[in-house]
Amino acid sequence: MTQSLPFVSILIPVHNEEAYIDRCLQTVLAQDYPAHLMEVWIADGMSTDGTRKIIADYTRQHANIYLVDNPGRIVPTGLNLLIPKATGNILIRVDGHCVIAPDYVTNCVRHLQEDGVDGVGGPMRTIGEDFKSEAIALAMSSKFGVGNSSFRTETDQTKLADTVPFPAYTREILRKVGLYDEELVRNQDDEYNYRIREAGGKILLAEDVQSTYYSRGSLAKLWRQYYQYGFWKVRVLQKHPRQMSLRQFVPLVFVLSLILSLVFALVLPFGWILLVVILGLYLLTNLAASLAIAKKEDWRYLRLLPLAYAIIHLSYGSGFLTGLFKFWNRWGDKRGQVPGSPV
Repeated sequence: MTQSLPFVSILIPVHNEEAYIDRCLQTVLAQDYPAHLMEVWIADGMSTDGTRKIIADYTRQHANIYLVDNPGRIVPTGLNLLIPKATGNILIRVDGHCVIAPDYVTNCVRHLQEDGVDGVGGPMRTIGEDFKSEAIALAMSSKFGVGNSSFRTETDQTKLADTVPFPAYTREILRKVGLYDEELVRNQDDEYNYRIREAGGKILLAEDVQSTYYSRGSLAKLWRQYYQYGFWKVRVLQKHPRQMSLRQFVPLVFVLSLILSLVFALVLPFGWILLVVILGLYLLTNLAASLAIAKKEDWRYLRLLPLAYAIIHLSYGSGFLTGLFKFWNRWGDKRGQVPGSPV
């Protein structure tokens, strides 16, 4: 039976994942897919913690695990180093900050072979390891927090999607589309999956392809994460305007409305009324969403949920606004920094 199964390469770009890389690799090695049909390639972004030592221990114990230096330090440069080295007919990108279900590889291979798609991923369950990160995880998994992001908010559907986390691709579609854009610190999967769809490929969100992602453990890290999402989304917009959905502009509109209403409040006698109305409506909506989640999960989360929601919205909107200024002269650049190396 294994003679009909393809060889699979798992690609893991990491940087300072000392706290998570061990459990990530444990789930990769625990796959129910035949071990002799799998290889694992890890690109380390010159980690300064204990990540490299942990990976080195695995490479000594497992002949099918390989470590490569990633001087570029970010995900797309790491993936671009690994893709040409990988020998699999199917390549699966896994994050060092996540764990995958035991049948992840098996289900990815089955969908790619049977469903006529070129890429597949599944719902990502976001969890926390303490009270603060649990509250952040709840905010990142709710529609008020992240809009209609299917892989974060829908766990019981199998359907074609715009993008998926930790995707599996056929080698054929990678040859057709090429490598990742090395400019994109964030949103590289969104941009890459759009190129696949633009080339006629199909991306499947499959309910049985399941992963768990560990949320950021501090509000400061949450701000940085979503600020970068907003900032780099501008380059995705410039390259692929049709990739954007309405929800991705809402935080920008919110931040702009706050700035403009504050300006009006400073120069007009009754301008402060507009500011109060905007803030009041947002706070009421935020509180209602927080109450709904706290009632369902645990009332203690009500202490942090409103702040986590506000950070997600304000940081993404601020990052987007900053990106518009930073990349004001890049509207004609549709390529970005995609290497021309063979896949």
